[in-house]
Amino acid sequence: MIDATQIRKGMILRMDDGQLCRVQEMQLITPGRWKAMVQTKLRSLRDNSIRDYRFRSVDRVEQVHLDEIEMEFLYRSGEDYVFMNHQTFDQVFLTAEVMGEAAKYAIPNVIFVIEMFEGRAVNVAPPTTVELKVAHTEPWMKGATAAAQFKPATMENGLVVSVPAFVQEGDILKIDTREDKYLERAR
Repeated sequence: MIDATQIRKGMILRMDDGQLCRVQEMQLITPGRWKAMVQTKLRSLRDNSIRDYRFRSVDRVEQVHLDEIEMEFLYRSGEDYVFMNHQTFDQVFLTAEVMGEAAKYAIPNVIFVIEMFEGRAVNVAPPTTVELKVAHTEPWMKGATAAAQFKPATMENGLVVSVPAFVQEGDILKIDTREDKYLERAR
């Protein structure tokens, strides 16, 4: 148990109802003569809902530590995503609900970080960057403008990213998974 004033962004907390939440934002408020408060924005690990929660400075809350295991995505089996643990070679089946936003980067042989709590997966984090092939984009008209131009490109996994005008179909690009943003052409 920690004091509410020790809460930091990124921590996992067990709330009174038993739900696990990740701290998205945290602000310590000290309003003059009143007692300090900690205003937080919490994301539920169960259903990804976000809620605001205010702790009094005297409140105590349970901090939970998750086991982070690197696993390789293998394939989809119906509605489930199949991952393999490289240490034990066990295969784990995860639902689309657990995958959340990481599902759009479920490409075979990509290593994900699976956060486990009491033997079950509660969160899936894709790698910071992935290399994806451009499936479709409009052709570039050379000399159309002197300023930098961007155009939409549909990647092999269906993700649409804004890319520079020189990118063509078939190019392999590095994509930042945190912001779904083009970084550079892969070498």
